Amino acid sequence: MNILNMMKQAQELQGKIKVMQEELAALTLEGKSGGGMVVVQLSGKGEMQSLRIDPSLLKADEVEILEDLIVAAYQDARIKVDAASSERMQVATAGLPIPPGLKLF
Repeated sequence: MNILNMMKQAQELQGKIKVMQEELAALTLEGKSGGGMVVVQLSGKGEMQSLRIDPSLLKADEVEILEDLIVAAYQDARIKVDAASSERMQVATAGLPIPPGLKLF
């Protein structure tokens, strides 16, 4: 493979990654816990956009349960963000010889 081909592929990859990042930024993914009693929405970049808590969980003696449910809902949403990101990266880099484990963003 010559250097010009490699440079062309690198530019194509750069363009694909930019498009992928824009798509991710526009995504909203939801994580839930407690049977939907706590719902967290994250952007495709992992930024929290909203948090909904069922009013029945707002009891002073159940603060620890609520905290655990918030963390679980966030983790659920984060797993979905990571999966969406990985999926889009695979599409963007399809056919390119990229070493396994290389993080491009």
